[in-house]
Amino acid sequence: MHFLIISHALHKTTQNELYSYAPYVREMNLWLKYVDTVTVVAPVTKEALTAIDLSYKHNNLNLKRIPRLNFTNVSHGFKSVFKLPYILIVLFKACLQADHIHLRCPGNIGLLGCLVQVFFPNKIKTAKYAGNWDPKASQPLSYRIQKRILSNTFWTKNMTVLVYGAWKNQTKNIQSFFTATFKDSEKENVPERNYKNTLHFIFVGSLVKGKRPLLAIQILEDLYKQHYNVTLNLYGDGVLSTGLKRYVTKHNLEHIITFHGNQKKEVIERAIKSSHFSILPSQSEGWPKAIAEAMFFGCIPIVTKISCVPYMLDYGNRGILIEPDVHQAVSEIKTVLNNESHLKQMSNSALKWSQTFTLDAFETEISKLLKSS
Repeated sequence: MHFLIISHALHKTTQNELYSYAPYVREMNLWLKYVDTVTVVAPVTKEALTAIDLSYKHNNLNLKRIPRLNFTNVSHGFKSVFKLPYILIVLFKACLQADHIHLRCPGNIGLLGCLVQVFFPNKIKTAKYAGNWDPKASQPLSYRIQKRILSNTFWTKNMTVLVYGAWKNQTKNIQSFFTATFKDSEKENVPERNYKNTLHFIFVGSLVKGKRPLLAIQILEDLYKQHYNVTLNLYGDGVLSTGLKRYVTKHNLEHIITFHGNQKKEVIERAIKSSHFSILPSQSEGWPKAIAEAMFFGCIPIVTKISCVPYMLDYGNRGILIEPDVHQAVSEIKTVLNNESHLKQMSNSALKWSQTFTLDAFETEISKLLKSS
């Protein structure tokens, strides 16, 4: 089988190996176990490898480079428009040669892939929509267009669309799915946490506006001011890093808030195991892996009510659902902090639920999709 991946993720090449964002590549490597030939159509950057990059594992992998699209301002948008014909031609040729077309959405390249796949109604196709599939969510126009095309069985034929969460009134090609980080062999009987002493919070994610890291910091700051013994460790990097560090220094929070930057999976895992809570007050998510990973080791999630997150947290039984407001969030967190038995029950429920979604289970489901094609 010739398997085609159309992705907006930035890729890097070094020593004849192809790298990209580790969680995405780790997942794709499971798909690639069941195919003979792989073609990746994606933008490539010359940036150096980082701790969150991982290489594809396949003996017959080909890369089709395309330019990166950027519509963040008029100048970049104008240049990107002129790149579209070339990208569309590359996508069309790649689809022509493929046996199975796999789209990674949402994203600018994913949108173009959605358009091109219409001309290949007889090809077997899958799409992984890694964003928020909630039909009621307020989203950019390009995201809404992708969702419309993918769920329209007249324009999109022979495709299974994998989405996070279970939503009503979906077309027959929409399939609820999940993602995973850990194997069955990595399950542990995590020691019961002590919630009477210092409470350790962890934030895992990019330091960008959409993840609201400042809100996480301000929530911990407010808890500290109300005499709760708390700490916050942030793992990740991004454009807000300098400003966030400046805020922490200005408000004399260095003794309770620490920045660790991007770290490898093993470092994050150790940090999760030594933390009581994982906080991620995002604006938008698909299936937040950082939260699922925390739950896997009994770390209680604290998350905003977005996408399929309420479902993941069993509407508050497996974690704490908060509003994106400091005072409301602190109030919601405080309601459970003083109930140790409830916290232990919540931690155990989170662990049991998350440990059903392992890489082994994920690979089994992927193999079913590919064997049916």
